[in-house]
Amino acid sequence: MQHPERFALSRRRLLGAGLAGGTLALAGCAGSRVAKPTPGRVVVVGGGYGGATAARYLRLWGGVEVTLVEREAAFVSCPISNLVLGGWRTLADITRGYDGLAAAGVKLVRGEAVAIDTERRLLHLADGSTLPWDRLIVAPGIDFDTAGIPGLQPALDAGTVTHAWKAGPQTLALRRQLEALPDGGVVAITIPRAPFRCPPGPYERAAVIGSWLKQARPRAKLLLLDANTEIQSKKALFQRAFGEHLKGIVEYRPDAELREVHGRLARFDFEDVKADVLNVIPPQRAGRLAQDAGLVTVNGRWVGVDWLTLESQALPGVHVLGDATFSAPLMPKSGHMANQHAKVVAAAVIQRLRGEPVNPAPLVMNTCYSYLSATHAVHVASVHPYDAAEKTFKAVPASVGVSRDWNTAEALYAQAWAENIWADALAL
Repeated sequence: MQHPERFALSRRRLLGAGLAGGTLALAGCAGSRVAKPTPGRVVVVGGGYGGATAARYLRLWGGVEVTLVEREAAFVSCPISNLVLGGWRTLADITRGYDGLAAAGVKLVRGEAVAIDTERRLLHLADGSTLPWDRLIVAPGIDFDTAGIPGLQPALDAGTVTHAWKAGPQTLALRRQLEALPDGGVVAITIPRAPFRCPPGPYERAAVIGSWLKQARPRAKLLLLDANTEIQSKKALFQRAFGEHLKGIVEYRPDAELREVHGRLARFDFEDVKADVLNVIPPQRAGRLAQDAGLVTVNGRWVGVDWLTLESQALPGVHVLGDATFSAPLMPKSGHMANQHAKVVAAAVIQRLRGEPVNPAPLVMNTCYSYLSATHAVHVASVHPYDAAEKTFKAVPASVGVSRDWNTAEALYAQAWAENIWADALAL
């Protein structure tokens, strides 16, 4: 197989197209380091697409004193991780270190944040230590809401069922289960009601696993059981992929909400499905820190924010970004969007610390690639300017673009996108 990275777009071209642009709010800061440090201390919780980017750009644009708190030793990308399930990437291929951020002046603390004290402006860590802050940025990601599906949590704990919706050990566990699948076996993937992290992700997963089955287990079948009434992203493209390229292998069933799990038996309203490999993507909500700290204000699941600065509606001085937020209209929970949120927050925090007004018209954008096989991919892209009248970001209808068809060029662009956004977020 050819290596897409050999064909990667130059960083200047991709970043110039909007990866690092669009959200710039500090005149003269783009592409240059600020000599005069911005007063104040900022703590960032979470080293994913959002948190890592925020930490980097606080240093890059404002020379701010930044501490990044992250539980894991390295960054593991959820985007591209479905290719690990197909055997076309390894976990090492989607793992990057935090050394670039350290070299940029970000102080790294490996630990888990457990509580936020807004009165004394302290972040409490699981080891009993505290970190003082003038502004706090929280990128807690998502957690799973398994309580409403009897039997699911015990099955996940036992390893009988996987979610693989946080890249890492679960990704490898699901890959091992697929490798052990007998030819003629059944794989079942369940999708929760929207919203959930990465709207096209479950359908990409079905396409990638289906493509692998077509090659390695041609008599096997994959059932894609969706609690939603229709495919949530790139609908026409995935419909064609399932109906043409993967016909007879992938069967898509909408309006199939998971009700109960017994081992590898999934129970729905009108049928029970017994699978050799059961991959349950659970319902989701903002990460535990957001819940415990009282940041969750919408539907008991998501964090409401002031979209001009992404400051919490519940806790002053605390900014929340990424998947944990209650999304603006047509705004996906994606890695690229978290990267964009981070730049809005970094600019706003720097301006607040300097006593300056924040940018009144930020703009963010999103690009999301989905693989259909090892060598073919598709994309969706959109632009979201801030609407001052409605106080939210709103997608420009004419900006929403979707691939006409899947092709090899898009797979090369997808790999280039990944390499460049990792470099952008982690200062590689």
